[in-house]
This record gives sequence, C-alpha cells and structure tokens, in this order.
Amino acid sequence: MNKVVIIDYGAGNIKSIGNMLSSFDIQYEITSDEKKILSADRLIFPGQGHFEQAMQKLKSKNVIEPIKSAISKGIPFLGICLGLQVLFEKSEEAPNAEGLSIFKGEVKKFQTGKTPQIGWNEIKTTDNNSFLEDDYFYFVNSYYVVPDDDKIISSTANYHIDFCSSVEYKNVVATQFHPEKSSKAGIKFFKKWIN
Repeated sequence: MNKVVIIDYGAGNIKSIGNMLSSFDIQYEITSDEKKILSADRLIFPGQGHFEQAMQKLKSKNVIEPIKSAISKGIPFLGICLGLQVLFEKSEEAPNAEGLSIFKGEVKKFQTGKTPQIGWNEIKTTDNNSFLEDDYFYFVNSYYVVPDDDKIISSTANYHIDFCSSVEYKNVVATQFHPEKSSKAGIKFFKKWIN
C-alpha cells in the first residue's frame, strides 16, 4: 500500500483530496513533519491561496528543504494549482517572493478575460504525458505558469490565450486544474498517478 503524504502548510484543498483518496481506500496522512515527508511513498502538495503566503507558511513550518530533498530523492510528487506554481522561481502575484525553483520559469497573470478563471476547461495533452487524457477539468486560477523549458509541459488549455495546464518531469507531476474537483476525468487521473 502506498504511503501517501499530503503536505500541510495551513492552506489548500486538503479535505477534497483526502476524500478522493479515501474513495480508493488509499491511506494518507496530512503532515508538515520533515521525517514523514522524506519517508513518504508519494507526496501531494494541495493548492489554494496566495504565492507569497504559501511560501512563507512553508518556511515557517521548515518544510522547504524537506520538499526539495524528497523531489531530488525521486519520491513521486503531485502539485495541484498553487502546488504547481510554487515549483517555479517567481510569480507576478508576489514579485519579491521566491518559489521552490524546482523548475526555471515564472508565473504570470491572465491579462484578458475575467479572473479568476472558474469552471470547466478542456486540456490538450502533449507527448510528454503519462497520466492524462484530453478531457475537461475544473480550474480556479488567475495565474498560469510559463516554463523556460517547453518540454516539461504535459498539457495546455486555452483561456483567451493558450497556457500550460500541467507539467511532468521525472517524478514530478503538477496540474493547474483541480483533479479532485474534476469528476470522472479527475478520478481517472488520480488512479493512474497512484498506481
């Protein structure tokens, strides 16, 4: 049985992710304990909130280095929404805040259309994709990631512009959309990632 750890940084959509894992009879733990993060079989970084506040909470809980170490050790990592954005170096939401810098690139704000984008949007997968299918997923976002390396993009979507809706690189998978709120498409994705 996978030991799934949901990283607790005092924010995020933890309950709905927990409910989805429970529906698969997957045991999980919500924690900010360094040892538990480093000994996890799989890590989930749930996301909701503000870029700088999230980074400050990670820092105050002393989990920035454990997260980076876990990723570098090859522990399968899933970032969701803000959990995708903090993997990058910086964000227009908080120009003075540093992200985790797992990937080079930045987070930009949508310049056209109503923000946040709320609701269902269709993703188009790229060749760099192991877990997703072209389908509709649920988004709540005002910002989107712009990776320096296009090769890590695993899907795109369109909200007045084409934007990166997920990335995949080695043991890291991260989505701008919320798979835990995306009905059958989200369940399919979670099952593939867990297995």
